[in-house]
Amino acid sequence: MKNIRVVAAVIIDRGLIFATQRGYGEFKDGWEFPGGKIEEGESGEDAIRREIREELLADIAVDSLLTTVEYDYPTFHISMTVYIAHLLDGTPTLTEHEAARWLGRDELDDVAWLPADVEAVEKLREYLATAD
Repeated sequence: MKNIRVVAAVIIDRGLIFATQRGYGEFKDGWEFPGGKIEEGESGEDAIRREIREELLADIAVDSLLTTVEYDYPTFHISMTVYIAHLLDGTPTLTEHEAARWLGRDELDDVAWLPADVEAVEKLREYLATAD
């Protein structure tokens, strides 16, 4: 089975969490934290900063590692490193996703998360509970 290494950012701004709706591919319309594949020789933190610049035309600061999700889709395995981050510069502008929402912690169940992101959402709930 093919193994894909990706990164994702849980961008938090004024208590809201940024979620994006996938605009392409077999998982089109599913909701996810923005991010993408790690390039050869690239660190996870460098990859997520690059991906957010490419996908959202914004700059982020990585605050901490949230979790690493291992998930088996039918045709591939994904290893997704998820970071907590905040915006440094720019307003997120969608270049690849079809929609985005800023969600309050009580709205995290309002979107249909992709399977690998469901575990990240659960870890995010734990993180937010300890941040209070």
